Amino acid sequence: MQQLSYFLAFAGTSFAGVLVIGWLLSIIKSVKSDSAVATKIAGAIRESAMTFIREEYSIILLVVALVAALLTYFASPLAAAAFVAGSFTSLATGFVGMHAATLANLSTTIQAKNHGERAAFLMALFGGGVMGFAVASTGLFSIALLTYLFLDQPAFAIIITCFGVGASLVAFFARIGGGIFTKSADVGADLVGKLEAGIPEDDPRNPAVIADNVGDCVGDTAGMGADIYESYIGTLISSMILALNFAPFSLKHVTLPLVISAIGLIGSIVGLVSNTLFKLEPATLLRNANYVAMAVLIAGSYAYLTWAHLPMTYFVAIILGCVGGVIIGLITEYYTGSTPIKKLANISRSGAATNIIYGLSIGMESTVLPVILLALLVLGAFSYGGGSFGVSLAAVAMLATVGITMTVDSFGAIADNAGGIAEMSKFDSKVRKTTDKLDALGNTTAAMGKGFAIGSALLAALALFSAYAQEAGIDSLNILDPLILAGMFIGATIPFLVSALTMRSVGDAALLMVMEVRRQFKEIPGLLAGTAEPDYKRCVAISTRAALREMILPAILTVAAPITVRYVLGIYALGGLLVGATLVGVLLALMMANGGGAWDNAKKYIEAGNFGGKGSDAHHAAVIGDTVGDPFKDTSGPALNILIKLMSVIALLLVLL
Repeated sequence: MQQLSYFLAFAGTSFAGVLVIGWLLSIIKSVKSDSAVATKIAGAIRESAMTFIREEYSIILLVVALVAALLTYFASPLAAAAFVAGSFTSLATGFVGMHAATLANLSTTIQAKNHGERAAFLMALFGGGVMGFAVASTGLFSIALLTYLFLDQPAFAIIITCFGVGASLVAFFARIGGGIFTKSADVGADLVGKLEAGIPEDDPRNPAVIADNVGDCVGDTAGMGADIYESYIGTLISSMILALNFAPFSLKHVTLPLVISAIGLIGSIVGLVSNTLFKLEPATLLRNANYVAMAVLIAGSYAYLTWAHLPMTYFVAIILGCVGGVIIGLITEYYTGSTPIKKLANISRSGAATNIIYGLSIGMESTVLPVILLALLVLGAFSYGGGSFGVSLAAVAMLATVGITMTVDSFGAIADNAGGIAEMSKFDSKVRKTTDKLDALGNTTAAMGKGFAIGSALLAALALFSAYAQEAGIDSLNILDPLILAGMFIGATIPFLVSALTMRSVGDAALLMVMEVRRQFKEIPGLLAGTAEPDYKRCVAISTRAALREMILPAILTVAAPITVRYVLGIYALGGLLVGATLVGVLLALMMANGGGAWDNAKKYIEAGNFGGKGSDAHHAAVIGDTVGDPFKDTSGPALNILIKLMSVIALLLVLL
């Protein structure tokens, strides 16, 4: 009866999130387009995005079917079913978010044209909100349902771990595939359009412009949604598995991560709704929405811990998770939206080489404070928040308000696309200025979102590692042990190898894109004069083929590494592998995400009229720097935070089977 009461409470909270999704979609759909040209362009972006998603999902489903067959043979049909469920919920979450984004693109453009900045901002925010609340509602309901159905069974830990493996594997494919698609198009469009042809960004004469806008949907929305969804799931299952071994068994401990997540979802709803009622500046509204959600989470968690007579040390872990997420976001905001980008823009006057050198230095420096903060957070949560379980609760708390944090993160990609539609529709320049302002804010919040995702990935990976060590019977790792040391070095190489593969994939696809755009400019009479239409579909096809082809190998390597080390070198070496991959992966991911964000915003700072503005030498150098930063921040960097969790959850499954 008690389990049923918990499940009904979690299901009711999830349903409230679904109602918010329905409300947001109704607002987005209520905006009617008064421009046939904008409607046509938005339709082309939507159609191409859906085509890519269908082709990407068809490949992912083949992989899912293969892994499910292996799990059926080596584990059980129930474990395979849980894996498939995790895969499908991840796919569905990404699809719902992208569906909303492709609708909100047009609605945001029309609102910017007819009603100004605030109306456009709210429309982009609501479009991002669909993704945020889809992640929170689906994740909470899925784990709550599995808990209700199988908690009393001995295989419960295996079932929820298989669910997590499904979510992680799909997220890895979605992040890499979407990242390669979006950046191959973006780099190709910038190199030929901006630098060679001298035409503006999102100019309809650029054959790669539709592919570029499609990439924002499949990479920054669907890919990011799948990324955060698997983090959300990973923190829940690791924390619950750690609680399973409490003696005596305590239902309140096992369900505590779900309670925190449910309170966070309620806080996200309150944060979104309450702040949209006030006419605040966009940046202020975004911050306040996060702070309100966090305040509800902290107050609600304190009330529940008091009511349930659970140790208040857990409240310390919850506070640390919340505060840590905010501080990491603020550090990221500084490095990607403050003094460093102005210095980067200034040094761009001396050329692309110094721009790239300085951008790399910003990325490297930006890893220091977040990692020290995370180390102190882990130390504090372990020492004063309940040991390994406290660390896992800090991770849960950091992600509990994912409904609003994903909303804040996703709106920027929608604003970016809205600017593209406005440019291609030849709307008044004021419309583009409005969307550019929102896009610049979105770049900062997206960089903050990536920093938040990486920070939560570290905590989630540590929680999964703690669960692995607990299930494997490992009390400590002696780094002087040759097997463990070998595992650490092998693990440390994997983030570099995967980054190399994904960066190279973007470079190869961008070459094909550049050659195709050059060919069209040369062979289509009147294209640059604006009297002929480019062949957009050829460019979309290039990005699609590249993404689908290149996403396979990194996934195979990531899955094969922990399996190989487990059965060749043993469980202790596998522990070393996870330590090496996590440590290097977090540092490399932060460097890439923050460096890429700095390059992007330095370019936009120059385009706003500083240091010569558009067309200046500084601008040309910044565009080249941005093309280096694009795969850093949107392909390779984001893939790493999934990599460390995917390896950890596979390791956990290996010792559970």
